[in-house]
Amino acid sequence: MNHIKVSFPVTDQDSRDTLMAMLSTLDFTGFEETEDMLIAYADEQGYDEAAVQEIAGRLQLGFSTGQIAQRNWNEEWEKHFQPVIIDGFCSVRADFHPRPENISYDIVITPKMSFGTGHHATTALMMTFMREINLQDKDVFDFGTGTGILAILAEMLGARSVLAIDNDEWSFENAQENCTRNAATKVTVQMGTADDLPAASTFDIVLANINRHILLAYMDRMAAMLRPGGTLLLSGILPEDIAMIRSEAASVGFIYQQERIERNWACLQFAQKAES
Repeated sequence: MNHIKVSFPVTDQDSRDTLMAMLSTLDFTGFEETEDMLIAYADEQGYDEAAVQEIAGRLQLGFSTGQIAQRNWNEEWEKHFQPVIIDGFCSVRADFHPRPENISYDIVITPKMSFGTGHHATTALMMTFMREINLQDKDVFDFGTGTGILAILAEMLGARSVLAIDNDEWSFENAQENCTRNAATKVTVQMGTADDLPAASTFDIVLANINRHILLAYMDRMAAMLRPGGTLLLSGILPEDIAMIRSEAASVGFIYQQERIERNWACLQFAQKAES
């Protein structure tokens, strides 16, 4: 399948983060940052030119588009991918980078076109929250797994089992590759959505780093699959959407616990009510 490459000439990091936040509500499959550009990729069939024009107009930015054929994305990412280190806790790197010193968990990935390299604030926020919750012997559901980073980290943190799903073929294949690379034998990668799971599927922890439209649409489904006393972590949320997400979560019984904001993105933690 061909892809559309959309290039925005923007160098200021705050502006980039705002632009990426707005573009993430559309069907883009990946982002790339260069010294003077933010580049977004979309499947040819899912590209919405009018929506991109509207976002660019609001931010007073120009952009250019081009069509690119499917190719070796490993080579493309090797040109730009740099290791990510989160507070001495976890590193995310490609196999051509040396392992950093003084970190507890080292994840080696080949991101291709999948979302979730650790560079993006939403992924980094989710990993930081995971550092603080107990995953030992827990059953985990990673909803919209992307590169599989969160699923892999969940296993490293002691999860008993991890089900990672994504409805994007690139992500499905890439997550499988990255799980194999990291010997993540307790992770099962599945292509699809939460609708494809058996109705009785339940988990101790649900991770969902997706856009707010999907979070809102599946809030009741996530509530049904989270066991009493379980933990829900949500990201892919803009600060102005926090109130909406909290309201919807409360309406299906989730208990709000905490939130953090980084680079114009938010991550929220909720709990499922414990059995009385």
